[in-house]
Amino acid sequence: VQLQASGGGLVQAGGSLRLSCTTSMVTFNNYAVGWFRQAPGKEREFVAAIDWSGSSKYYLDFVKDRFTVSRDNTKNAVYLQMNTLKPEDTAAYYCAVDGRGPYKRALATTTDDYVYWGQGTLVTVSS
Repeated sequence: VQLQASGGGLVQAGGSLRLSCTTSMVTFNNYAVGWFRQAPGKEREFVAAIDWSGSSKYYLDFVKDRFTVSRDNTKNAVYLQMNTLKPEDTAAYYCAVDGRGPYKRALATTTDDYVYWGQGTLVTVSS
């Protein structure tokens, strides 16, 4: 099983991008999904997460008022809408499934709690 993140690209500061996370995982809709990012030379960090139903969301403070995570369980997809992008947002963005099990209410924020990482999608924000 693997997740595929897509939608990255080059954008000017202040612009927007919408990332998608898709998979063929049959039980994807039963799991929380997290978005992480990794800038060159830095560790992978948590960005946002959404629970299996879409009703609970959590964000890194730095992106809280600019990014929105959502999901469409009819399409086996999770999205990350990124607005007012800043050069500091430049990174490879990854999505992954909560490896603690299905139907978790509390959202995890550490990489160790997530599984089925894909290859990521690169977001570059120019100043």
